[in-house]
Amino acid sequence: MARQRKAGKSAPAAKPAPRRDSALPAPYKQPPEVLQPLIETFDEAHVYILHVDSKPASFKRKIFLVPVLMNIGIVLLFLLRVWWIAPWYLNLVTSAMGYWNATTIFVDEMSWEEIVPEIAWRAMTFMLDTLLAVFLWPWPLEFCFGQRHGNPVAWRRAVGFRDREVVVRRSRATWSKGMGDVVSDGEDSANSNAARSYFLARVHAATSPLVLGEKTGYVLMDGDWDLDWGAMIDATTMVDKKMAALEAFTLVVLLYQEQWGWISVDLRSGEAAEDQDGRRRQVLAFRDALGRIGKEDLFYRWIEIVQFEASQPGGFGVEKQEKAALQIRELFMKEGVDFDEFWKESVGTDSALGIQ
Repeated sequence: MARQRKAGKSAPAAKPAPRRDSALPAPYKQPPEVLQPLIETFDEAHVYILHVDSKPASFKRKIFLVPVLMNIGIVLLFLLRVWWIAPWYLNLVTSAMGYWNATTIFVDEMSWEEIVPEIAWRAMTFMLDTLLAVFLWPWPLEFCFGQRHGNPVAWRRAVGFRDREVVVRRSRATWSKGMGDVVSDGEDSANSNAARSYFLARVHAATSPLVLGEKTGYVLMDGDWDLDWGAMIDATTMVDKKMAALEAFTLVVLLYQEQWGWISVDLRSGEAAEDQDGRRRQVLAFRDALGRIGKEDLFYRWIEIVQFEASQPGGFGVEKQEKAALQIRELFMKEGVDFDEFWKESVGTDSALGIQ
C-alpha cells in the first residue's frame, strides 16, 4: 500500500511478539489475511470498523452535496469578510507606522465616552476575526486538503460514487485510548471483563443493523467514531486491483492488543448472523408500522434511547435494559401508543425483543 503505519509508536523490536500459539477467546479471532496490507497502515491506538455501504450512488451523491455546499458557503463568506475588513486592517497597520488615516485616534483629544466604545468595537472586531480564522476557516481546508487521515474531497475524487463502497471508521481517542486489555481475563479478571463489556458495548452500538441499515457511510461520524478517508481510498484500491474481494470488508472490527497483535471481533458467526438478520427484519417492520400511523419519529427516538444506554460503561445488562424499557414505554404512552401491544401486532414477537 502507498501509506505507511502512523508514526509515534515504539520500535517493533521493543514490543513483545504477539501470541499466535493459542486460540483467541470468544468473540475474538485473527483478522482475514487478505486485509493485512490495509491493516499495516492502521494506528494501533485506535479501533477500526470496516463495512460495505450499499446505499444507492445517487443517494450518496446527494448526501455529499450538503457538506460541499456548506464549505463553499464558508469560503465565500470568509472571502467576503476579508474583502470587507482588509482595508480597515491595512489602515490600522499604516496608522501604527505613523501615517494618519481614518483609523487613527488621538487619545489626548478624546473623552472617555469616545475612547471606551472605540476600544470595545475594535476588540470585538479582533475577537470575531480570530474566531473565524481559528475555528471556521479550518473546516474547508480540512475538507479539501486534510493530510493526517486524508480528506473527503480526495476520497470522492479517488472512489467516485458507487452503489457498494467500503467504509472505514476510526475510533476517537476520547474513549479508545487507554482502554486496556479487552481480550484476556488474566489476573485482574474483574477489570478485564469491565473493559471488554465497555468495548463490546461501543462496537455493538456502532454496528447494529439500525445504524448500518439506515445510514450511509458519510453520516456515521459522531462523538465516538470518525471516518478514515485515506483507509477508505486504500481499501477501494485493493478491491479495484483484485487484491481483495469487496465481501472481505463486510463488517470487520479490528483492534490492536499487545499480547495478540491485530485481532478482529466475530460479530456475525453461525446462528448469530441469522439472529441478527431476523432482528433487522423485525426492526424494519416495526418502523414501517409506525410510519403507517404517522409516528415514525417515535422509531428514531426509540433507537436513540437504546443506543445511549448500550453505549454507557458496563454494557447493556439487565439493569440498563429495564431502565431503557421504562423510558421507551413512557415515551410511547405519551404519544398514545402501547409499546408492547404495538410491537406484538406489527412484529409478532414478545416486545422485550424491541428493548434488548
